[in-house]
Amino acid sequence: MKGTLDLGRVSGIKVQIHWTFIFLIAWVVFLEVSRGSDMPTVMLSIVFVLVIFGCVVLHELGHALTAKRFGISTRKITLLPIGGVASLERMPEKPKQELLVAVAGPVVNIVIAILLYMVFPIHRFLNLEPEALQESLSAITPQNFVFYLFAANVMLVVFNAIPAFPMDGGRILRAILSMTIDRVQATRIAAALGQLMAVVFFFFGLFYNPLLILIGIFVYFGAQGENVMVQHLALLRGHKVNEAMMTNITVLHPDQSIREVVNIVLSGTEIHFVVSEDQEVLGVLYQSDFIDAMKGKNTDAPVKNFMTTDFEKVGLNEDLADFYRKVRANRKNFFPVLENNHLMGAIDFNNINEYMLIRSSLDY
Repeated sequence: MKGTLDLGRVSGIKVQIHWTFIFLIAWVVFLEVSRGSDMPTVMLSIVFVLVIFGCVVLHELGHALTAKRFGISTRKITLLPIGGVASLERMPEKPKQELLVAVAGPVVNIVIAILLYMVFPIHRFLNLEPEALQESLSAITPQNFVFYLFAANVMLVVFNAIPAFPMDGGRILRAILSMTIDRVQATRIAAALGQLMAVVFFFFGLFYNPLLILIGIFVYFGAQGENVMVQHLALLRGHKVNEAMMTNITVLHPDQSIREVVNIVLSGTEIHFVVSEDQEVLGVLYQSDFIDAMKGKNTDAPVKNFMTTDFEKVGLNEDLADFYRKVRANRKNFFPVLENNHLMGAIDFNNINEYMLIRSSLDY
């Protein structure tokens, strides 16, 4: 994801913070200043937000480390103004496994809340009369900081328990539904609930808190994306790369010039090319590679000077559903197809889309 700052790694998982996070800090500062808060209160509020997002990282690690038990790795955890996202390479499709992965995040927040309750005098605030409680929580202070942290973790559990995608509650709902109906239908139900909740968030955000508008947009498109992805995987499952790949492709020699590549692009529809010599695939020349060469006035330079040598290959009999996940997780979407190190063709995301269009027409 562009515009992120690496914070380090936890259990081998990269933790990043998106640049838009600064808007959340600015919003917190604005709210405190508009209330007439002094500088120590403003700084304490910022510290509170950072601590909360530390809890969010632990929440996402709960998902990631549980998924790891089922052989699923996590590429990164990204912190956004509206929460965190653990980029698992895939969600487990077995209902019980998905249930455990989905529940793991909220369980972390429950454990944090219980520990805070046991270690600090949280009960003193809970025993106050409503008026006294409101007064004691009118502004964040060192005395009520831990109670705010306790309440925030409880709210994280409640919010994530909403049975709607893409929150944890939606995945829990899908896992439970998948035990009795097929995964596609279960996803459709959970996604529909998610989009309904998104509309509710958006509506209340117009009148109460603008942050709810952002959450509503995130939830709506997150639910839609999950529904579409599961439908696509259902169409592709059981089919192989050789059913969808391109076999009529232009293979470049490493000594061909960029000028020749431009002529090929202008006279046809290909924009990415496999580079091979003596039946050995040496690299891939992506569209961005030869455009960079043209910008540098290097049209007479050989392809080998600009091709990408660090590229992924795809097996002829690789499952299309697995390839679909790989494309979604990879910045590049063009892959040479090999069998026993021999080039058989190539495949890209356009092939997948065309294949799914044909399969859906045949199936429905």
